[in-house]
Amino acid sequence: MGEHFKNKGNSSTFAGKYYCFKLLYYETYETAIDEIRREKEIKELSRELKIELIKLKNPRLDFLVIE
Repeated sequence: MGEHFKNKGNSSTFAGKYYCFKLLYYETYETAIDEIRREKEIKELSRELKIELIKLKNPRLDFLVIE
């Protein structure tokens, strides 16, 4: 998440261009292969399904802090 915040306003990155630095949802995995597989699955979901997925773990859509 820190990388997204560092890119704030940097139009050459997705996070910077769209100011994506507030966390609403995350998942953890043992391996990078599993992370990549899941990221591809999530990217294929519609916006509505992504919002439903987020609301399963974060129903009030609060910004999360990872320490």
